[in-house]
Amino acid sequence: MKLTINNLGKEYKRGFWGLKDFSLEIKPGILGLLGPNGAGKSTFMRMLATITKPTDGSIKWNDVDIIKSPDTLRDVLGYLPQDFGVYPNLNAIEFLEYMAAIKGLDASTAKKRIDELLQIVNLKDAAKRPLGGYSGGMKQRVGIAQALLNDPQLLIVDEPTVGLDPEERVRFRNLLSDLSGERIVILSTHIVSDVEATATHIALVDKGKLLHEAAPESLLSELEGKVWEWTIQSDDLPALKSKHIVSGTIRKSDGVQVRVVSGNQPTAESRSVSPNLEDAYLYFIGGKQ
Repeated sequence: MKLTINNLGKEYKRGFWGLKDFSLEIKPGILGLLGPNGAGKSTFMRMLATITKPTDGSIKWNDVDIIKSPDTLRDVLGYLPQDFGVYPNLNAIEFLEYMAAIKGLDASTAKKRIDELLQIVNLKDAAKRPLGGYSGGMKQRVGIAQALLNDPQLLIVDEPTVGLDPEERVRFRNLLSDLSGERIVILSTHIVSDVEATATHIALVDKGKLLHEAAPESLLSELEGKVWEWTIQSDDLPALKSKHIVSGTIRKSDGVQVRVVSGNQPTAESRSVSPNLEDAYLYFIGGKQ
């Protein structure tokens, strides 16, 4: 099972590319697609979901070109878009029955599958409540349930934790991890902690380009010796930010403890510390300044 993207590009208007020269091979596990808002992540996801046609390049599912034969992928695809809407007057069972009919599942298969999924997403007790009364996290769980109705081999989720409270975010991350197994899960987000908690592989995207892709461990190893901490006075912070990538600050009684990503030791007082994914994200998105 593999998804191969080769030189993919999408031009929205003359000279403006939402995505360009994007190449990636994806295998089972969770790929964290990480980048700022407007980086091109949703454009990429919509092309993978066969909603938008690319301008250039190819997408192949197990060596079959899905641009020419989209149904090859659609049959094994689950998709939770960023703006997932529900019918507020339907309850979870009614909504999932409707979605199952759209996906072509027969009634008996759908009934059994819906019962399983409501258990998986922990909505069994709320299954007969109207969706209009659900919290944001509950609606997202209904969204993941509809994406899983056909037991997809490829699951795409676009910014799934935006607007969720911390407890719901953790629950959703755990659910994605449990679902990965022998399928490809693509998680698109600008929230570093979501990727850090779940991804087996990471792709960093900005301005429509793939900047870097690697396993989390490899990504962090590239930053060994490039992250520094020391304490400065508050008045010196603006000048420091103008010269370096500051990935963290902690206010203390004797000043501000700063965390800086830099290829060279910034000052004699700074000490080298272990990198985290936030450091790596800022390092590569910031152009390795």
